[in-house]
Formats: sequence, structure tokens, C-alpha cells
Amino acid sequence: MTQTNNKSWVEWLDEEDIAFLKRFVLLSGSLKDLAQAYEVSYPTVRLRLDRLIQKIRIFEDQSIADPYERLLRAQFAEGKMDSGTFKQLLSVYQEQKKGTE
Repeated sequence: MTQTNNKSWVEWLDEEDIAFLKRFVLLSGSLKDLAQAYEVSYPTVRLRLDRLIQKIRIFEDQSIADPYERLLRAQFAEGKMDSGTFKQLLSVYQEQKKGTE
């Protein structure tokens, strides 16, 4: 299994993500059944799954070694911040990081 900063991608996920994955697997990967179980629309479940996939890709990406940048990118992938905020925070962090190297 690929590991980043001695943590596998599963260890980076929060309880809500793990519960979603568990339910998805137990429902044999049926997004329709998952939408019914959560009592939401299919597009809502699809969006949640797409965001989770992007989050896992970020945690698996070996080129992002910095834990703060990895977390920041994951928060953006989850939709917890808008594009402008993400770009501003990342830019300021990277500039600050350059100044300490």
C-alpha cells in the first residue's frame, strides 16, 4: 500500500468518509441504493463520491509531501473552501515556506 508521511490514505480520512465508503461497499457500489439510504438525490451522492475520490488522490499523490499543503488541498477537494480562498491560502503558505528555506 502506498504511504505518505507514514500514513496510508485511509488514515487521512475522517469518520464520515469511512462511514460513507463502508456503506458504499455494503450496498455493492450502487449509487442509486446509496442515495436511497442517505435519503438524498443521486447527483448529491455522485458529488460526494467524486469529492472523496479527489481527496484520496491527493493523499496518494507523492509529489505533495507537505502535510499542511496536503490537508489544504483535501479541504478544497471536499468543497470546504472556494477556489479563491484555496489559491490565496496556498500562495501565502508557499511564499512563507520559501522564506524559511
